[in-house]
Amino acid sequence: MKVAASVDGVVGPGSGPGGVPAAIALSPILSARYRPGDLQRIREAAPDSRLVSVSAEGLADTDLSDVEVLLRGPLPPATFDRLVARCPRLRWVHSASVGVERVLTPTALARGVAITNARGVFSQPIAEYVLMMMLAICRRLPQLLELQRERTWQPLEAVELRERTIGIVGLGSIGRAVAGLANAFGPRVIAVRRREVDEHMAIGEDANADPRIDALLPSSDLTRLLRESDFVVLAVPLTPDTKQLIDADALAAMKPGSWLINVARGALVDERALVRALRDGPIGGAVLDTFSEEPLASDSPFYGLPNVVVTPHTSWSSGRVLDRSIELFCDNLGRFRRGERLRNLVDPNLGY
Repeated sequence: MKVAASVDGVVGPGSGPGGVPAAIALSPILSARYRPGDLQRIREAAPDSRLVSVSAEGLADTDLSDVEVLLRGPLPPATFDRLVARCPRLRWVHSASVGVERVLTPTALARGVAITNARGVFSQPIAEYVLMMMLAICRRLPQLLELQRERTWQPLEAVELRERTIGIVGLGSIGRAVAGLANAFGPRVIAVRRREVDEHMAIGEDANADPRIDALLPSSDLTRLLRESDFVVLAVPLTPDTKQLIDADALAAMKPGSWLINVARGALVDERALVRALRDGPIGGAVLDTFSEEPLASDSPFYGLPNVVVTPHTSWSSGRVLDRSIELFCDNLGRFRRGERLRNLVDPNLGY
């Protein structure tokens, strides 16, 4: 199926004055309202474009017939499809999330709209979250906090992160950020990735600052990574090829006592198999920031497992992510009006 800009990423200029989009639809992003400064930056990047506010339910405050660009927040696929159908001149959708499995709908693909994502926006806070969790596990922080609650003075032996192997599944912007922070602590870092890093880096990324990777493996060598890693970090996009990538066989292949850290998508993991592996082995534990169904039900077995850290999909959270989101969108608006290649163009055939 042909998708606009799938080769060179050029979809502009728009039909408004000076090549700007005639109208831009803005849905809520990152669970936040647009600040006055955000709207001003968008107006400066696309002067004379008409801005249309769209609610989380897909309802617009005015006509959508001349909308050429959509800044999309966490709209459900059905809501997104209805919105796309009401924008006959839509040419480009920018997703405020990195994962685009809810954007690559049959309706959007049939329309041939170009899709870009937020790659690079969340990399730093997610990498910090991953390193925090690995250090907490190595230094036995959960057990120390439990001893504090019990008012028990009992020193515990820890291990150094430099003695461990970190396996990163998916070496995109988040995977590279995790590796870069980990390098300072000296562990062995191995990774699997499907393709080379995009030559057009995400905004804020330094193409010359690649982290040290001790072994870079093709995706076919995932079992080797699982077998050798003390920490397995999932940073791969959710696609038909990666759904339930970590199944019962993959969990059985993991190094005894190792930890799984998922900061990507819950559907990457067979959660029933994971519960069994956490109870019976071989893995030592899991840090889970994302789940197949969110919010996580209060009766989920994950809450009751002593070797699990559950967080409510907050690894990305930072006071800077909204600034970077608007910065990236405005940078691409300038490229759109000049007819230049957009950043972070999604390949619909790969799903990211």
